[in-house]
Amino acid sequence: MAKADYMLSILWMLKQRKRTAAELADELELSVRSIYRYIDALCASGVPVEADAGPGGGFWLPEHFSTAPLFFNDGERRALVQASAFARGSGYPYVDALDGAIAKLKRYSNEAQLSQMERHESGLAILHSPGEHPSLLLEELEVCTAESLSLQMEYRKGNGTPASSRCIDPYGLVMWKGQWYLSGFCHLRQDIRNFRVDRITGLQRTGEAFLRPDGFSARDFLLQRLLPATEQDSELTAVVIEAEEATLNDLCSHWLFGHTLERRSTGSARFLLNQAALHSFAPYFLLPYGKSLAIVEPASLKHKLSRVAADLAEHYKDS
Repeated sequence: MAKADYMLSILWMLKQRKRTAAELADELELSVRSIYRYIDALCASGVPVEADAGPGGGFWLPEHFSTAPLFFNDGERRALVQASAFARGSGYPYVDALDGAIAKLKRYSNEAQLSQMERHESGLAILHSPGEHPSLLLEELEVCTAESLSLQMEYRKGNGTPASSRCIDPYGLVMWKGQWYLSGFCHLRQDIRNFRVDRITGLQRTGEAFLRPDGFSARDFLLQRLLPATEQDSELTAVVIEAEEATLNDLCSHWLFGHTLERRSTGSARFLLNQAALHSFAPYFLLPYGKSLAIVEPASLKHKLSRVAADLAEHYKDS
């Protein structure tokens, strides 16, 4: 029999009851050494084989595994092949392992199942953001995040200054709008910070470990830093915009405006923005909408948008 057949036979035998290596070897006409090798292969593939040494010992499967399905249904196969499409091009660091898993799934599917998977796989395409994704960095960051290992990082900011060296405790990775971000404790700043992974120019393990704060969410922390903290900001300005419903829908789906929406009626929406968001983000986001929307208030936002448009026009006037 092939290796996969022996492994499947051992799996079915262990589902029935606890067995020793010698019993498995006798029934399959193999050496005990081969049994141990196939048991190791089963464990490596994710099967939770448990073992006891000494008299009365042997191998067995936990009760929860013996009742779990061993095969995927049509919906599960479809979900797996389509989920792999989302991972590709995103910089996901374990694409090779993903390819192996999908290949294994296809290898043990019949012709009808394989044909169905291929139809669903070819019927869904994902357009990823262009550019290089630092897969090797992501793999090291993911491992050190999972194992709670501190890192010495070389990091360059986006303002053109030289890269700086700092020690970080990586807490988690988040993908936001096609970019990977690392949230972690920066020993240089003595604070939790977000770092763009594509700006990391070097990583090295320090040999030290750390404790991640209980309940910490890298996703929530990144969003807190991106979004204006309206509950803590007393200096909020009402922004009233009139537009067609389709434009308002698009506006309200944006991370900044959707978060600050106070009230919406037919043809109009009212937002509450702090001063930083009002003059740093809002004008540049609203500019591409042109005449499809009208800013009712505040006047300061209308003036800022007018200056931005005038500067842009001046920049290209003689080009």
